[in-house]
Amino acid sequence: MSTKTVLITGTSSGIGLATAVAAAQSGWRVVATMRDTTKAGALLAAVEEAGVSIDVRALDVTDPESSASCLAGLDRLDVLVNNAGAGHLGTLEQGSVEDVRAVMEVNFFGVLHVTKAALPLLRKSKGRVVTVTSVGGVVGQPFNEAYCAAKFAVEGFMESLAPVMATVGVAVSVVEPGAVASEFVVNVGGRDAALEQAGPYAPALSAYLARSREAFAAAQTPQGAAATIVELLNIERPAFRVQTSDAARAFTAVKLTDGDGSAVQTMTSSWITQNTSTN
Repeated sequence: MSTKTVLITGTSSGIGLATAVAAAQSGWRVVATMRDTTKAGALLAAVEEAGVSIDVRALDVTDPESSASCLAGLDRLDVLVNNAGAGHLGTLEQGSVEDVRAVMEVNFFGVLHVTKAALPLLRKSKGRVVTVTSVGGVVGQPFNEAYCAAKFAVEGFMESLAPVMATVGVAVSVVEPGAVASEFVVNVGGRDAALEQAGPYAPALSAYLARSREAFAAAQTPQGAAATIVELLNIERPAFRVQTSDAARAFTAVKLTDGDGSAVQTMTSSWITQNTSTN
């Protein structure tokens, strides 16, 4: 039987890079994709250190033609891991709708482009779709409105898609990491500029950033999150929703048992009220 193939998006750093390496170590043929393959240096170094091999290919998830072209070059696909994503820091009044659209293009429509292109191959192999969302796809978080909206959309789409795909033998799962110590957080950027432009929201944003620094001081490693994803590649009957750590499980449980929404509002409001003025 041919070695099973997994295609992973967003593998230049963080969870995607760690998942590509761990999947290869687990015996998978790995197609590791990224928008700009000139940024594959860290991945290739990690692959060499691990003593495994992977296939690096260009794939811009925001471009449906790029997705179709990349997938058309495969003769077999058993698992698609949608991992590519982009963060955003800010709030609606101080930002633009165009900023929100850009976040949706990567985090939501990017997932749709690649998944749509992959489904014919996955139906043939009776494979599976694994999409990395976030605890932010379950719990809306202050100053992450665009990011959480996109991740909520992904979760709703995949939750609706899962029973349909099951009728043709394709399993669908979402993976919800919490805080992960990776370049993803660094790449969000704009913290100083966001504070300068926050106007009346500056005290709340300052409190939120202080809380975030505490959360990421105890963040999970990319390798820890990747281990959960690789388990989903190999398990016979994967669950639909999986968190990557005890902290992520506890965090999402607040929402999943919160019938009237008050527990989430109490929790997230506490993140932005410290040292804020009522004036």
